[in-house]
Amino acid sequence: MMYDNKSFLKSCALFLLLIGIGISLQAQTVLQTDYFKITIDGRGYITSMLNITKKPFREFSPADKPSPLMTLYNAKKRVYSYPDKAVYSKTEKIITVAYSNGSSARIRIEPHTKYFKMKLLSLTNSQDIEAIQWGSYHTNITNLMGEIIGVSRDTSESVNFAIGMMALNDNTLGGTADIQGDAAPFQYIIHSPDANRFPLPNHLHEGQVFTLGGNGISDVAFYAHKEPYYRILYGNAAEVDKNGRISITYQSRDRRGQREVYYSLIPNMPSNKPNHLQVQPLPGVDYIGSAIAFYGSPDSTALMDVVQNIVKMEGLPYPTVNGKWIKDPAAYVPDVLTEGGLYDKMIDYTHQLGFKAISLYDQAFLRPDRGNKGYLDGKNFENKPLKLTSGNLSHKEYGDLAKKYNIVIGRTPITNSLAPGTLDASPVPSDSLWYQQKRLLAKEINATDTIILVDDPTYLDEIGSWQGHVKSLNIIKIGKELIHYLGVSDTKPYRLLNVKRGYWKTTASAHKAMDTLYKLQVTIDYGYDGLIPNMQLQDKIAEYYADVCYLNGLGYYDFDGQEFLFNNGHGYYSTKRFFGKMFAKAKQHGIPDIRFTGATLSEGSWHYQSIWNVGGGKNLYDAETREWGSETSQGKDLRDVSYANYFPVGMGGNFPITEKSTVEEYEHIQAMAVGTGATYSLKLNQKNVESCPQKDQIFKVIRTWENARAANAFPRWIKQHLVDPTQSFRLEELDVNTWNLYRVNNKTSSKQLLAKLTRAKGY
Repeated sequence: MMYDNKSFLKSCALFLLLIGIGISLQAQTVLQTDYFKITIDGRGYITSMLNITKKPFREFSPADKPSPLMTLYNAKKRVYSYPDKAVYSKTEKIITVAYSNGSSARIRIEPHTKYFKMKLLSLTNSQDIEAIQWGSYHTNITNLMGEIIGVSRDTSESVNFAIGMMALNDNTLGGTADIQGDAAPFQYIIHSPDANRFPLPNHLHEGQVFTLGGNGISDVAFYAHKEPYYRILYGNAAEVDKNGRISITYQSRDRRGQREVYYSLIPNMPSNKPNHLQVQPLPGVDYIGSAIAFYGSPDSTALMDVVQNIVKMEGLPYPTVNGKWIKDPAAYVPDVLTEGGLYDKMIDYTHQLGFKAISLYDQAFLRPDRGNKGYLDGKNFENKPLKLTSGNLSHKEYGDLAKKYNIVIGRTPITNSLAPGTLDASPVPSDSLWYQQKRLLAKEINATDTIILVDDPTYLDEIGSWQGHVKSLNIIKIGKELIHYLGVSDTKPYRLLNVKRGYWKTTASAHKAMDTLYKLQVTIDYGYDGLIPNMQLQDKIAEYYADVCYLNGLGYYDFDGQEFLFNNGHGYYSTKRFFGKMFAKAKQHGIPDIRFTGATLSEGSWHYQSIWNVGGGKNLYDAETREWGSETSQGKDLRDVSYANYFPVGMGGNFPITEKSTVEEYEHIQAMAVGTGATYSLKLNQKNVESCPQKDQIFKVIRTWENARAANAFPRWIKQHLVDPTQSFRLEELDVNTWNLYRVNNKTSSKQLLAKLTRAKGY
């Protein structure tokens, strides 16, 4: 027999190639849910993300950007370590990943029907690793980026797919590990949600970052770009690259040790430049055990089918209103916001409207003062701040009246800002206040000395907090005395300048050399003046708010200054912990889930927060011009953020009923609210409402739309019509389960039946 040497060599080469392919295929791990299939290669990178709900299967993993399953972050060197090798045990459902720095991680990956659960079990050689990072997981989706909860969404009819992550424990946060203070900068990024409809001008490119508008102090002026490709950011759990492709990321940090951050929520503005901030060590709070849910599913059903499933299966916070999850679009409902200080008919108005909460917005700020033990009006409810012509009432008395109609009342607190004159601030400040810096008193002082020498001047020249750098809040604490100062000398002996003793009516006293001096972390002025608590005191304040609800019949809060929860340097973890403590204490009291809005929205508050009705008027939605923010871009900006993150859009405090109000206005307002998935706080001044000839018809119109919304009667295709501001609609209720929706011709007032709507099953 004759052998062809060339053929033999080719055969050998083919054999070796097949062996190599076999090894490669063996090294790959393929996992899937009902909707989503992923492939993890032998290095520990996700190389394929497939939509398996329809053929041909669409690939969402960019060929040029495989996604590391998990990366490690050295904060001191500011460098990441990436996977080198990965081995998956199908029986144990554990993947072992080796890293470039010599670390080895054991990660459990459990495929569920609708998501993958990933949990870090252990990590070796971790002494220099401050944080671990899930991802970033890169996609080729270029449509909507949900930067708060970490989701990339293609909402088009042809693709209709979303890929996202969700934290399964409090110390796993949306965002990247390198973010200072665990709260991403508040800024604009350039991203077009549709390059064909909204092409970028030549001078802009995808991923380009811009600062906010205004002077950095007026929050209305922040919103300064009406162009659809200026996307305001409230997190960085989703980011875009130069091609507009969206990546998603979560991280978890070791909070047990001493660390310092250089933090500002708005770092690119002179009035909000970063400050150096010591971060409180939290024993037992580590990244071991960090867990996420990773999912891919049709976008149109992702929220109610997949995200809700994750929340319920993993025991995440699940607040409800009227028996429905607060994230269910059928549970979105506006609230009443009071003006004018007269409450005779507010409960009746709210009941007629079908709303469930009254925000007593014309009352003063509610400051957390544990000195009153939660009793807003005295222990016997002897104070009567709520005015009625029939006789003034306490919160408790008014809350009891509202409760008969399944309505709650609420107030606007300054979240965790400890104001002067409150128990924990002054005249006897708590020892549980948090600080930017800790120094030593270099020389003893008596009660009148203004020459205060310190051992180390580093960073003591920084003014106030990062927010506005308020000079009146440049405060140090020694013992039980607060001292105001401005500046520190450049040369030894280092002394504080412009000293005022016994600040905020504290008692000036003598202090010994080597006593500890704390430069306190503070808030801002404009009535928000206050000190920031440490984590344990903040826990108590969170519980205090639940006590206030229980004792005074409240069930709603508008947390102004909500961003102050970031001021201790723990960012979204601090926020989760705060609201978790508040909800847990409310549960102990046996009261319903507290409904709340606030000054911001973050990954930390997403699960707990019902709505986001911040701001108002023509800055949010202008019903006359029918545009999202006619005076600023705030309406457009907050709409885009909320919608992209599966959260109810807010129209703010808006649409007051006056003598000139008409039924047609509120038909449009309700159509836009239902179509967009929006809520609002309806401004009601009793005197003005009573002056409106059409008030009863307006109430009926709003109630009709809200009844149909609660019945989940609006299909997706109808909502696409409702958000078109050029169209007008009328909704008529036939019975409790059926409605006729008409399109109205504004010129002729004629109407044409668009659809017959019916109550959805289960609603």
